[in-house]
Amino acid sequence: MKRLANYSQYFLRNPQRIKELVGHSTIKPSDIVYDIGAGSGVISSVLSTRCKQVIAIEVEPRMVEKLRENMQGYPNVKVLHTDFLDMPLPKGPYKIFANIPFHLSSPIVHKITEASNPPQDTYLIVQKQFANKLLPDSDHFTGQLGMVIGPLFAVRIRQKLERSDYFPHPNVDTVMIELAKRPQPLIPLDRMPAYRDFVVGCFSTPAIFAKAPQRAIGLPAGIKPSQMRLTQWVALFTASQR
Repeated sequence: MKRLANYSQYFLRNPQRIKELVGHSTIKPSDIVYDIGAGSGVISSVLSTRCKQVIAIEVEPRMVEKLRENMQGYPNVKVLHTDFLDMPLPKGPYKIFANIPFHLSSPIVHKITEASNPPQDTYLIVQKQFANKLLPDSDHFTGQLGMVIGPLFAVRIRQKLERSDYFPHPNVDTVMIELAKRPQPLIPLDRMPAYRDFVVGCFSTPAIFAKAPQRAIGLPAGIKPSQMRLTQWVALFTASQR
């Protein structure tokens, strides 16, 4: 099936390569795993051999038809024709492993990390440039979203992919990232909404950042929000609440 540009679909075409990627995850036989933007089901079929149940989510109508046809031989794969961004997330334990539409990376990460019951571990294949903005201690610059989710999730790049891993070939570099829920949050859960507002405010409004107690935590003069590490954001927020 041809790629539909409206859905930003770039399909991983080699099941063996997907097996290698899944092998770098924490997915085990007792897990329930969600595959977002399942396409024709290549990832779902691999996941079905590694976990208890796969929830394959696809929004594009023609692709859902193909997905259901391909998954008939996989009894532990459940196909849902829905938009992941609109669906409720489960109340019990689950994980996510998905090659998501690149243009929806940010809203998908927001939904996952701000859920009342987030996944235990999440593995997403995304553009390398987007992934770099999520890393808590980048040597280049950090992104607002990465600093917002950092207190609750440890983020790292697990694998780099080749453009030849896809059909059609994307014109950007891609990686598989891991978002692992921290056993002990760096910010208390009940303070996370305030922390998110603080970080967003500092990134978007220079006056808010200028008024923050930067000297109290020893930040270098002239530092920009995009140059700060996660530990500095946690310290700055904590100091601002005193």
